[in-house]
Formats: sequence, C-alpha cells, structure tokens
Amino acid sequence: MKGWLVMPNISIGQLANEIVSAVREYTEDVSNGIEKKVDEVANKVLKEVQASAPKRTGEYARTFVKTKEGGYGQHRRIIWNKKHYRRVHLLEFGHAKVNGGRVQAFPHLRPAYDKHTTNLDDEIKQIIRNGG
Repeated sequence: MKGWLVMPNISIGQLANEIVSAVREYTEDVSNGIEKKVDEVANKVLKEVQASAPKRTGEYARTFVKTKEGGYGQHRRIIWNKKHYRRVHLLEFGHAKVNGGRVQAFPHLRPAYDKHTTNLDDEIKQIIRNGG
C-alpha cells in the first residue's frame, strides 16, 4: 500500500511512557541551558563589580563572591561582598556624614547588573524555544 504509514503495535502505557520521557528530557535540557546562561551572566556581573568597585586597598573589590541559591526550577545567583557586606549599600548609594553633609556615592553593583542582564529574558526565551 503506497502512501500509508504503518504504525507498530504499541500499547497506550508504552506511548504514555515515551511521551513522559520526551517531556522530561526537554525539561532537563531547558533547565540546564537556563542554568548555564544564568551562571554566565552572573560571572560577567561579578567581574564587572570587582573591576568597578572602589579600591582604596583593593580588599573590598576582591571579597565579592557569587552564591548559588534556589530550589528545583529556580536559578538564582547572588553577587555580594562576603567580608564587607555592611558597607556595600553605603558605597553604592552614599551616606550622611557624622557632622553633616553627605559622602559621595560610588555605584558599582547596579550599573554592572543593568549592563549584563538587560537581554537575559530574551536569551532565556530563546533557550526555551530551542529546547535547551
């Protein structure tokens, strides 16, 4: 019979297992792709923060680290200063002096974040469309 598609005998249970397996593989590929992209962007942000952070001695800039956080399906990276975490917002936004006046702000976290994460949403959508 020309033009007819011959399907092998397959049970509904086997078909369901194959569909579940294909969906699971797609989900894992997409999840791995997104995690890899988020790590790549977080590394760029970390390097930019370390390069643009105020450097009197250099210790403040060196102590920035990237931390992985989140559960299944969540890919969150946090860039923070391990040793001088209390000082970050004071340098980022400036602060009041004891005897009046203000200390100049040295923005270094927000500009790095804004620079490297602007296209992240589109890149994640592309990963989902491509299946990983």
